[in-house]
Amino acid sequence: MHSGQIARWASVVGAVLLTGACGQATGPAGVGVTLRSNADNTAPAHGPSTAYAAAAASPATPTPTPSGGRQADVQRPQGDDPVKVPPPKLSKYTYTFPVKGCEVTYSRKLLVLPKTTIWAPQGCAFVAPVAGVVDEVNAKNRWRPSTDAGAHREGRFVTIIGDDGVRYLGGHLDTVADGIKPGVRVKAGRLLGRVGRSGNARDTATNLYFAISWKTGPKFWWVRRGMVEPWDYLDAWRTGNRTLSPRDETLELREKSGETPRCTVLCASKKPKKTPQAARSEPSSRGDTGEDDGDGVVSVTP
Repeated sequence: MHSGQIARWASVVGAVLLTGACGQATGPAGVGVTLRSNADNTAPAHGPSTAYAAAAASPATPTPTPSGGRQADVQRPQGDDPVKVPPPKLSKYTYTFPVKGCEVTYSRKLLVLPKTTIWAPQGCAFVAPVAGVVDEVNAKNRWRPSTDAGAHREGRFVTIIGDDGVRYLGGHLDTVADGIKPGVRVKAGRLLGRVGRSGNARDTATNLYFAISWKTGPKFWWVRRGMVEPWDYLDAWRTGNRTLSPRDETLELREKSGETPRCTVLCASKKPKKTPQAARSEPSSRGDTGEDDGDGVVSVTP
């Protein structure tokens, strides 16, 4: 009988302990955790309470308060020197700007003829823009305002046929360089003459008449005075790519227009007035006689 009562008391005590275990859980380090039912639509039955969540969270990082003073300047890192990349090679020919050793300016648009006027001081060097052979040389200024003959308008001039097959003209020269005559081979940069104002440039500032064309005989003077617009090539040779070549453009234009197209712009000459007064009004310069003994251009035979 005594043992039966002990058994009943043990059952009651176990039930009480089991009920307590279901109503309370033990958190970390022995902290009690209150469990809630899902009936109140709050936290899950086994989730932490609000107090426990706050206790378990990491301590907040303090937010810095900006000062009212001037912020320090940002020091940018020192950069390396830029790497210079050479321009692409566009042809096998190497060119140089036709006026050497002087400050110059020139037009970059069409003005009557497809050529350009390179304004430069008196005596500046006119040099071969590319290696080639001297073609035409006119060392005598035969231009006269009374006739304004087209073949003489560029005054003293030199042309070369470059190794690229293109003809280059430098006109209005003051002098032709020693040793420059038809058939002489020259390198790019070789002195051909000195900038002046011969021909119909006598009333202007000194300049170089520069033109690009193809080879013809001297009687087709309108071809040598310019067929291809030169300023894009001058820009490249002076400041950019010295291998930009006018060869393709020149040969394409020659194929299209023919080797000796007709003159269409500034072709006619004036009829001279044969009076003593007119003759006296046009004094010769640099020992020129003023006599027109033909075209006066020495050229390599085509």
